[in-house]
This record gives sequence, C-alpha cells and structure tokens, in this order.
Amino acid sequence: MESAHYFSTSPAGPFTRKPLTVELAGEARRLQTSTGIFSPDGIDKGTAVLLAEVPRPHLQGNLLDIGCGWGPVALTMALLAPASKVYAVDVNERCITLTNENAAALGLSNVAASTPEAVDPDIRFDTIWSNPPIRIGKDELHALLKLWLPRLAEGGTAWLVVQKNLGSDSLQRWLAAELDSSFTVTRESTSKSFRILKVRKASHSPQ
Repeated sequence: MESAHYFSTSPAGPFTRKPLTVELAGEARRLQTSTGIFSPDGIDKGTAVLLAEVPRPHLQGNLLDIGCGWGPVALTMALLAPASKVYAVDVNERCITLTNENAAALGLSNVAASTPEAVDPDIRFDTIWSNPPIRIGKDELHALLKLWLPRLAEGGTAWLVVQKNLGSDSLQRWLAAELDSSFTVTRESTSKSFRILKVRKASHSPQ
C-alpha cells in the first residue's frame, strides 16, 4: 500500500528503519526501508516493470532517477553501471536518507541522493529512469518532467513507466507537444497495465 504522504518533505510519524530484502540486478540485496515513503514494503509493480523492460543504462556518464523512494531504481543503475555517477532525487527527506544509506550498505560510492535543488543545473544526463509520481497531480507532474527531461545529454534517453489508467497516453502526447524538436517521444512497450515511454534527445541538435 502506498503511503498517502510519501511526497511530503517531512512525513508524519517516527522515522523507524526496518529491514528489507529484495532482488536488484539479479541478486538478493539486504536494505532498509521505513514508513512514510512510497512503496515501503518492496518494489512496486510499476518499478518492477521498468527494471524488467528497459535496456541497461549508459555504462559511464551521469544517470538520473527521478523520485527515488528507498532507492530501487538508483541502486540498480549503480549496480549495472559502476563507472557512472547516479543522481537520485526526491522531495522526501526519508527517501534521500534511505537511498544514501542503502547505497553505502551495498558499497556503491557512485550514488548521490538529494533534493532536486541540490543537483547542479548544468549537469546533463545520459540516461534517466523514472516511475514518476503521477498522484502528485497533473500540474506538479508536468513541472517535474519539464525540469528534468530537457537536461538529457545529446544522444541521451529517458525511460518512464506510467500506468495506462493513470494517463500514460495523454502524458505521451503532452511530452511530444511540450518538448522541442530535438526530442522524440515514443511508446516502447506495454506490460501488466503499464506503458514504457521513451524520450530521446537527438545526438546533434537541429541547426
């Protein structure tokens, strides 16, 4: 069950860590989670689809997880691409703490979880993976995606997983209309009621 306030900066209730064992990058990993965050009891269905369906991230460069929760996407990226730098962003302070702690527990020195404001705005990302927080509302979601997707590097790709009945098709149309002509937006696959959307930045911007 999703926490009703997982997108709060400071969730109500005590921050009590509890153990969590999940499979990431093909192996069981012992991590920590807590109440007051998104999907505290394991990997949610959308994230599971994302991790199963998308190709491996760039092996080097800058990678981004938008809305990191306790870290399943960011940690997977870091495990698959140990020479990369993985940025994980969330507004929830517990999520930031847990992702950094879980990365440390796995010996991953290439993960940095923070608030969005703490990320250098000049950084460009070769790969973005996200199960975006649809339930924050359309305006907030659009603002979030307009903040990050234009920061794709040339030739970079973003992969988004969105449930069909939560507006994946309308989001695809909005992205195609909103982003400039150097971006292409496509539906790559459908799995278990989820769509995988691909946003690619051209290798060379139009003159």
